[in-house]
Amino acid sequence: MNEETRQTIIGTRGSDLALVQAAAVERTLSRAFPDLLISRNVIRTTGDRRTDVALADVAKAEGTDKGIFTKELEIALAAGEIDIAVHSLKDVPTVIDDVFEIAGTLQRAPVRDVIVSRHAGGLKDLPAGAVVGTSSVRRARQLEWLRPDLKIVDLRGNVPTRLQKLADGNCDAIMLAEAGLVRLGHRMLRPAVVGGVMLHFDPLAEDEFFPAAGQGAIGLEIRAGDEAAAALVAGIRDEETFTRVRAEREFLRLLEGGCSTPVGVYTLLEDGVLQMNARVFPDAGGEPARGSATGSDPLLVARQLFDSLA
Repeated sequence: MNEETRQTIIGTRGSDLALVQAAAVERTLSRAFPDLLISRNVIRTTGDRRTDVALADVAKAEGTDKGIFTKELEIALAAGEIDIAVHSLKDVPTVIDDVFEIAGTLQRAPVRDVIVSRHAGGLKDLPAGAVVGTSSVRRARQLEWLRPDLKIVDLRGNVPTRLQKLADGNCDAIMLAEAGLVRLGHRMLRPAVVGGVMLHFDPLAEDEFFPAAGQGAIGLEIRAGDEAAAALVAGIRDEETFTRVRAEREFLRLLEGGCSTPVGVYTLLEDGVLQMNARVFPDAGGEPARGSATGSDPLLVARQLFDSLA
């Protein structure tokens, strides 16, 4: 960032949800720094290009272990083409290169997963054998654990595309993050007509169906040592959210897990006390390892949670 002219460049993917999230960051920055000039650089990532392969297989197909929704944004960040990369934090690899840092998050949106179905009644009322589409291994493993009678299929695409596929009858239900639905305007999660079909939105309690690490959080990545960008992020960082997601990501790091690891983590922060619960599923499915921990230091609580797994 050029401090003399007080300007910064925001980097983002080009999906509808990513653009909404980038706009939220820009609005928050503008309120905190009224004289700041903000521009936007929209960047297409590997994950946006490769919609022909299941998410868990894209990295293998591309021959890279970098984040499929973050790699190109980090390249632009390193080149000085952007100053702050805006991510859905759950898409960011647990370990990033030392030249970058996740410097903050905005206030977290709801973290629940949502069953969107052609049937009313949510997960419990889906008929035996119903086909549920999701691109998330974590969601698939928890669904198979809770409802082994369901058929889980891979379903890629942005939120509007997946809703349309559901309306077209490609499956009986799909799973989406409540955060994305809320940010795209589905704030009340009421039944809605899509493509002439009534769809029902039923959120699953986060202490029953564990969300992904970082779910619902917008992560802000900068170049390590960029004091100007760090000051901007510090001015808009939501400390409660940042504490929770630091613990969640540290737990994944200890597991040596990543974005595609079938792990659900539920955190709660009240009066400075952090509570964590986790389910770690075998890659092939089945009964998860479980653990819980409580404390005040997010990194120590993550370690205690890791040690408690059984």
